[in-house]
Amino acid sequence: MPIVTGPSWMGLDDAMLRVSWPEANARRLSRQFHRTTSPAGAVHQMLAAQAQVASAAEVSIALRLSSGRCADVRSALAGGELIRAAGLRGTIHTVAADDLALWVGVFGSMPSARWPGRGDLEPSPEEVDRLCAAIGAAVSEETEPLTLDELHEGVVARAGAWAGEPVMPAFQTMWPRWRLVQAVAARRGLLSFGPNRGRAVTFAAPPAFEAVEPEDAVAVLLDRYLRAYGPSTPAAYAKWHAAPIGWANRTFEALAAQGRIAQVDFDGIPAWLARDDVDFAVEPPLGVLLLPYFDALAIAAYPRERFFPGRASERALAGGQAGNFPVVLLDGEVAGVWHQRKAGRRVRITVEMLDPLPRSRRAELESAVAHLGVLQDLQPDLVLGEVTTGPHA
Repeated sequence: MPIVTGPSWMGLDDAMLRVSWPEANARRLSRQFHRTTSPAGAVHQMLAAQAQVASAAEVSIALRLSSGRCADVRSALAGGELIRAAGLRGTIHTVAADDLALWVGVFGSMPSARWPGRGDLEPSPEEVDRLCAAIGAAVSEETEPLTLDELHEGVVARAGAWAGEPVMPAFQTMWPRWRLVQAVAARRGLLSFGPNRGRAVTFAAPPAFEAVEPEDAVAVLLDRYLRAYGPSTPAAYAKWHAAPIGWANRTFEALAAQGRIAQVDFDGIPAWLARDDVDFAVEPPLGVLLLPYFDALAIAAYPRERFFPGRASERALAGGQAGNFPVVLLDGEVAGVWHQRKAGRRVRITVEMLDPLPRSRRAELESAVAHLGVLQDLQPDLVLGEVTTGPHA
């Protein structure tokens, strides 16, 4: 079937390749869970793993390994193969160290986000550069990761007392001026998280990397996104990034003009794929899979209402947002939610199915729960019942 790569990208054409939801969903699942050999390889395939809940990110990555556990993910972080920093959607993500330059290039192509706090305190471009340079120097000139207090002292020592003035409202207190640009410094590749020191969060300098031009980075990332999560649209891509739709439109238009992406008919929706990646010969997904908080597949799934069908859109989404509940997949679609509570070396996993699970399929659920236990080096106990824990913020 022919594919369309020309400028008629806002409508459908009889000559387009037609892709159904079952085909797209089966291919995404196959590529996400084809069991890579390393944590960095798994994250590379995911593009990034949302990680403000660090333990959930570990499970999310470990689920994609051919062998290995959450401990291996932590080892990859400690060894520098993975980097945890503020990034995609303005939240903490884990990325492969080899992909850091790509992400920095992409962030460099995006319009500046709104600044927190009062508009009159918005730093000028020169002040942003000055503060970011101080943050980068504070962590790069030390041999050990810094606690937040130590980082504050290092930034103020380099940028002056002005950088430490409490101007940013946050959590019923005021944060210092330099924290206005903390996320900017991370997106420039200057700041990442280090290992916790006791209960204290630490910050470190990411490994050095060779810069990638923003234009090149944007093209590479969209190509990889479409291979992992396509077919997709500019609107879905903008939502995935929490970026302006205009930026996403320009990105798609540029790659369409180069003939690198192709428009397809995705169940009646004009959508896009990488031009040389139109094979959907994948077996339908079967079985039970438990995805943790903020799993990459649940967040990227498009159209969301097909991945969260029927009552799942009410029970497993939070105001339409994916990731706030751990979800149960049954044959590739959300069919329930789950929650775990650890106690010593045991973990109690409560599973709430939206429809009764046939007795003949109970063993599949038990196997999925057992696998979660193995990944976390814990002994799991399965409980079927209501999940009373609310959505994660």
